[in-house]
Amino acid sequence: MTARTVHPIEAESYRILRSQYDTASLPPYTRAVTERVIHASADFDYASDLVLADEAVLARAAAALAAGAPIVADVEMVAAGITRRKPFCGIRDPAAPALAAERGITRSAAGLVLAAEQAGPDAVYVIGCAPTALFELIDVAAEVRPALVIGLPVGFVGAAESKAALRESGLPAVSNVSGKGGSAVAAAALNALLYEDLVSEASVKEGNSR
Repeated sequence: MTARTVHPIEAESYRILRSQYDTASLPPYTRAVTERVIHASADFDYASDLVLADEAVLARAAAALAAGAPIVADVEMVAAGITRRKPFCGIRDPAAPALAAERGITRSAAGLVLAAEQAGPDAVYVIGCAPTALFELIDVAAEVRPALVIGLPVGFVGAAESKAALRESGLPAVSNVSGKGGSAVAAAALNALLYEDLVSEASVKEGNSR
């Protein structure tokens, strides 16, 4: 993959972030996800609020993405934040309202089901808006077999509960404990696995400067 050009403002943002929170001891993918979520939100509470899969699981997900694994997003705002790939997103699929009515689920959940059918097994799922979509994914996980679930929906109704259910499901996942989350942080977590180059380059520079 071609190296990404890092804008000076982004590099300075990460310098400031690292001056306020030391991430140097974290494994590479854990560090990449943690830093990108904090960077996207300017919220250091995520340092303790995030619940990440083991480093080996994150590394396998990153390898799967590098090999072309499909990505499924719950809403278009999440899809828009994923910068290097075009995810499947079924929220506007004309079939979504009918499927939602048939199954008694929300349109977001129905859109996720439709997108999953298009993506096939072993996709990476990114849910940043709709807790109902995350609950639905957990219900159909045995069929769709996600490679990783980034479950960071935001809200007061069902958000924290859906993320707790994700952790209890045993699926390989990135989540957080509280009701905070959202499209920007979910996309940031996915982007961290698509390109952890900023972290890698910084690690080398930090090592050389010591």
